[in-house]
Amino acid sequence: MIRLICLALLANLMAMAQTMPGKEVSIMVGRGELLQFQGDLQRVVIAEPKIADAVVVSPHEVMINAKSVGMTTLIVWENGVTPARYNISVMPDNTATDTLLKDVQSKLPGLHVAGNADKLVLSGPVKNQEESKKAEAIAAAYAKQVSNMLQLPPAPEPRQILLQVKFASIDRSALSEFGFNYFSRNPTTLGALSTQQFQQPRFSQLQFQNQDFANSTINFADLLNLFIFRPDLNLGATIRALQGRNLIQVLAEPNLIAIEGKEASFLAGGEFPFPTLTATTTGGAVAPVITVQFRKFGIQLGFTPTAAANGGIHLKVAPEVSALDFSNSVTLQGFLIPALSVRRAETEVVLQDGESFAIAGLMDNRVTTVLNKIPGIGDIPIIGNLFKSKSVKKTQDELLVVITPRFIKPMAPGEKPDMPGMLEEFLPSAKQVKEQLDAKKKKKETKDNKKQKPTFVGPRGQQKP
Repeated sequence: MIRLICLALLANLMAMAQTMPGKEVSIMVGRGELLQFQGDLQRVVIAEPKIADAVVVSPHEVMINAKSVGMTTLIVWENGVTPARYNISVMPDNTATDTLLKDVQSKLPGLHVAGNADKLVLSGPVKNQEESKKAEAIAAAYAKQVSNMLQLPPAPEPRQILLQVKFASIDRSALSEFGFNYFSRNPTTLGALSTQQFQQPRFSQLQFQNQDFANSTINFADLLNLFIFRPDLNLGATIRALQGRNLIQVLAEPNLIAIEGKEASFLAGGEFPFPTLTATTTGGAVAPVITVQFRKFGIQLGFTPTAAANGGIHLKVAPEVSALDFSNSVTLQGFLIPALSVRRAETEVVLQDGESFAIAGLMDNRVTTVLNKIPGIGDIPIIGNLFKSKSVKKTQDELLVVITPRFIKPMAPGEKPDMPGMLEEFLPSAKQVKEQLDAKKKKKETKDNKKQKPTFVGPRGQQKP
């Protein structure tokens, strides 16, 4: 019975509270608000004690303590006054979060930052991917987790890049030759002196008469490249003084087109097979198995172009020139496997459109020694050296790679390229030939009209029309 009376009383109080005008009170979690009244308090009721707690601290004062986020209602009865209604709104304490957001926002102007210390959400437009990564790294220093919702500008259409490459080999070995043949057919001094490098002049059969030379003619098989003779002194010489140097040899000139960011490659050469030993189990035993693989050799080029932010071209290139080297080959179970002589380079550069750079200094030094000897006699110590001949050939090749990148734009359908014009046409066109023929024909008709027979000119008699 008492419980029913309490419930009825509470229902009446709530009905009265709904009809009474309420005062708005906002409190943060963990804080309180003191309400003061003129008269003595009779009764204080709060709807949800879990959200806020009402404590009567004196006959004229009520302390409200905020506990959790939410909304509740407080009813206060005062002597001689209509019960007062208070709408209590408990809000979270975002002071630390607001300070955090302001700090992050100051570091990232132009972007929108939301969230708390556990998770931050970044939104807004950025210029490029690098700026987006930088903003995310700054926000990661303030929160445990960062959600990157930044908007990148639409990706531009990928550009096409033309790479003009020239592979050249420079032979830096020089050939120098110098030698001379000195001869004299002076009756007082007859003789010859030679360095024995080239064929020397030969005297004919010497004849004497009265103790003097009657015949001392000389036969020349090779005048070399310098010939000197003094008839008054009967002295002469043939001299060879030459210096030769090989010129540059262009190995390949590939022109490759690639989309920026994509890798392209070039190979002018081939692939050679070589055996490889592998072990397989057959019936519990291990037996070697020979398989054939192929290796590339020749002139190779791999490159990856990328458009740089400054309008240039960031280029990653890896040129390579290789050749089969049988001097260092090995023989494996009857197979002759040649070695590879490789010159390779790999680098990254940034160039403007049309600029060139060169890779040089890839040297290939070789020394070839050829030894000839007479069998038997040439093997005798000390004396055998007189029956041996040895020649040494040295080669020094340098690889030069010149690379020029360019931006290109495809031509529209129907657009004709500008073809190189000729300064002077080789043959006249059909239109020009026709014009020339018409001019000749007209000139001939004019000349024929002038050769017509004379006609009567002057007044005449009556003529019938």
